[in-house]
Amino acid sequence: MKKYILSCIALVTLCTACKDFEDINNNPYAVDLNKSEPEYFLNNSILGAQQDPNIAERVFVLYWKTAGRQHLSTGIAGGTYDDSWTSEYWRYISEWLNNANAAIQVANEKKSLGQGKPYYDNLIQMSRIWRAYLMSEFSDNFGPQPINAFQGNNPTFNSEKDVYYYILEELKDATAKMDVNQPAPSNTNAYDMVYGFKWGQWVKYANSMRMRIAMRIAEVDPAKAKAEFEAAANSNMYISNSSENFTVAEKDGWSPLSGVMSREWNSQILSATLNNMYIGLGGINSTDQLPTTQHASVKNSDYIGIKYDEQFTTMTNDPSAGYWLDGLPNKIDPRAYKTFYIPGDLTSPVYSLYPTYTNQATTNYGDLTFADNSKITVNAVNTWNAYTVGNWGVKGQRNALRNVVGCMPALGKQYRESKNSRIFFASWETYFLMAEAALKGWVVPMSDEAAYNKGIQDSFAYNGVSQFYGQYIASTDYNRDGTSVSYSHIAEPGVSHTMKYKDPATGNLVSVNIKYPVNTIYKNGSVKNDKLTKIITQKYLANTPWLPLEAWNDQRRLGLPFFENPAIETPLVNLPNLNSGNYMTNSIQNFPQRLRYPSTFRNTDQAGYDKAIQLLGGQDAVLTPLWWAKH
Repeated sequence: MKKYILSCIALVTLCTACKDFEDINNNPYAVDLNKSEPEYFLNNSILGAQQDPNIAERVFVLYWKTAGRQHLSTGIAGGTYDDSWTSEYWRYISEWLNNANAAIQVANEKKSLGQGKPYYDNLIQMSRIWRAYLMSEFSDNFGPQPINAFQGNNPTFNSEKDVYYYILEELKDATAKMDVNQPAPSNTNAYDMVYGFKWGQWVKYANSMRMRIAMRIAEVDPAKAKAEFEAAANSNMYISNSSENFTVAEKDGWSPLSGVMSREWNSQILSATLNNMYIGLGGINSTDQLPTTQHASVKNSDYIGIKYDEQFTTMTNDPSAGYWLDGLPNKIDPRAYKTFYIPGDLTSPVYSLYPTYTNQATTNYGDLTFADNSKITVNAVNTWNAYTVGNWGVKGQRNALRNVVGCMPALGKQYRESKNSRIFFASWETYFLMAEAALKGWVVPMSDEAAYNKGIQDSFAYNGVSQFYGQYIASTDYNRDGTSVSYSHIAEPGVSHTMKYKDPATGNLVSVNIKYPVNTIYKNGSVKNDKLTKIITQKYLANTPWLPLEAWNDQRRLGLPFFENPAIETPLVNLPNLNSGNYMTNSIQNFPQRLRYPSTFRNTDQAGYDKAIQLLGGQDAVLTPLWWAKH
């Protein structure tokens, strides 16, 4: 902690940090304080937090996207933990925090030496706002952290409550002290890669962040959350349209600007969680979304697929478990086909050929083996399937479709090729937060329904499907989780719905009652289609794939949206609560709750580690819930 978090702005530190910017600025920086500028450090912090491929793969993809169920991967979703990954993340985020703090300290030091510039005061507020985000990222992952490390003192750990209170106060105070009329410094875009020193944009980001953090603590500290949220929302200075989104442009290659989802070997296949939300939601026919050449592959709305119970797990509460859809869904959320490609649709503008060093993406078939050792080869072209995470045991060994990237929908190339901009905060999140606040009865500028619809509208615009918006928000069709879109439609879907499946032996269609999943960690499973479920479902879909940490945060905070239990054809040793007798029942002990502190921390600061665990209030374990999460 003393090495990585404690910020000591000595001359040698300044010299080292300045070198990191030689790729950004034409002129190398002088090695003394007199010629160093605070924005260099802030920019270095933001640049680093965009995550280079080394840390992005471990944290953004294998931790956040996996825990947030944005793709098919068991990993931490099965309770596993990799200390080397976490140690790397600890090192990285400590450096980002150190640089943010350095920006503040250098600006103050130069001011005290009479070397201040007119924009320094605003730059200090920018740095405080950014540092508040980094602190939230730290505590959202680990829990307790040291606040006073950012005051130049020895890092004594603070409780999560103290940390989030501190973050909220920093955001409040920084925005109050920002002079939005202050002229920007020269050469602006070189040193503020986000907003180009548009001070008002930073204020909007800070207020939207304040709403996010206030909502984070709403279940455990509602009075504080309400007061903070209302103050931020009623400032009328928040991220309200896409031009104000907090984004960082990507750049191909190997650098902090490389895309966070750019590693070719990470397949990032559609998750069962997402698929159950997508299918049926919004009532938009696939035939209205796809070219006529694919219309013949679209199945009837009451058809669930072929029942392959020897190759597909059923030991999970995934409502689609055991079936393989030999075609395309009748109706599906229009963002699905924009975010994930259809297997074999090689002419699609979103089709990714990753990994390019194999033919996996263009191999659109695989074998299924039966208990009698007979095999069939299944053609996956123009099909749409997702697989439950977990341990499939013998059934997994018989299912070769799961091992071929080209047999499943996978993330579109627009997110893979480092030609996009990573989103840290988007306008749709502001509106979904406001919808949740209004639903709670808090005083905010919009009604819950208006904010909900606006969040969907902004998400649709981002994904290029605005033509479906009007039909979508009026839809009362249920998805496979039993949730509809229309905000006023809160009728529950019932226990089950009748579907048909094909018997692979006879080819006959058989009727079956497919149960809607019971989300027992949200209102004891009593509802599937209330307004909060709608809000969080839409927030989850809008935040895919850029904000997996927020998806994970909401699921830990509320138990929403519905996450199916991992399959346990063979027990998962890191999820001991989950067994053959209770796999239909959700529990917070079936889902990861945090990252363990790394061994590098334990080995170098035993006293600090002991204090952190005392404040955590439980074991230093993946399954220990954070202060603001469900317990």
